[in-house]
Amino acid sequence: MLYKIKNMSFKLAVFDAKPYDIATFSEVNKSYGFDVTFHKEHLDISNVILATGADAVCIFVNAVVDAEVIDKLCSYGVKIIALRCAGFNNVDIKAAAGRIKVVRVPEYSPHAIAEHTLALMLCLNRKVHRAYLRTRDSNFSLNGFQGFDMCGKTIGIIGTGKIGKVVIGIMKGLGMNILAYDLYPDKAFAERENIKYVTLDELYAQSDIITLHCPLTKDTTYLICDESIAKMKDGVMIINTGRGKLIHSKHLIDGLVSRKVGYAGLDVYEEEGAYFYEDRSNSIMTDEVLARLLSFNNVIVTSHQAFFTQEAMNNIAHTTFQNIKDYINNIDLVNEVVYKA
Repeated sequence: MLYKIKNMSFKLAVFDAKPYDIATFSEVNKSYGFDVTFHKEHLDISNVILATGADAVCIFVNAVVDAEVIDKLCSYGVKIIALRCAGFNNVDIKAAAGRIKVVRVPEYSPHAIAEHTLALMLCLNRKVHRAYLRTRDSNFSLNGFQGFDMCGKTIGIIGTGKIGKVVIGIMKGLGMNILAYDLYPDKAFAERENIKYVTLDELYAQSDIITLHCPLTKDTTYLICDESIAKMKDGVMIINTGRGKLIHSKHLIDGLVSRKVGYAGLDVYEEEGAYFYEDRSNSIMTDEVLARLLSFNNVIVTSHQAFFTQEAMNNIAHTTFQNIKDYINNIDLVNEVVYKA
């Protein structure tokens, strides 16, 4: 436990609380007045006891809320699990159904994630990350830094929800040709924006850059794997600011080694829980796959920070508190995650 804010009887335990979470949630809570306790730990079975006495728990992407944890939360009298993120793949929704409410923050700043997506593309293409290190050593050579004009190239966008749509707007501004794929295509949007929905195979075959903005589901797990990579253009750039398990990391490494994949920008990683959001600079990296990815000079890994803007953090806190307030006031939970058999 880090500290508390005591204002009212409804008790909220916030897990995986970093200094920036504490600062933002403390400020926004002035408008809500909950009794908030911050914990630095990820919520899982080893520390679920910290939720004792809480009416609600607030969790982030690295929590592990399986059936066993849900059983414990229910036994402690916890009434609602508030995810302060859009994804909910780390919560057993089936086990929670009819026993404990689950709410999320479906939208906090699609612009933040879309802009980080562009940043990864530009850095990889123009080798900004390498140039920064080289010039700090007084080396101003341009050898190995040649990029390509993004204008006129084709980008494939997998997932055209709110984030994907913002990405499309940005890429159109760069003069790129847009191909889109979505299980539920927005035909009115496509007609209005003059973009083309295609099959995944068409998108793989025609795209110079592929960027992922779809949710992680049973059907999208390891969407990018050896089979799909084989269908792509030689030297393709792959960007993932969605969920780590959309990409099979070992298959991506194989693609990088063979040069089928020319660039990879990853803000997420399938086994990120042990590393992302933590300072591990004084320890040996035991994840050999992540270490291998970091060894490539045509790969950029950022620590799940695409969402991390002032505006997004403020929106996350407000929506999280409002979800809980709506529950207390018995108002329809517009952001509830409901189990679908």
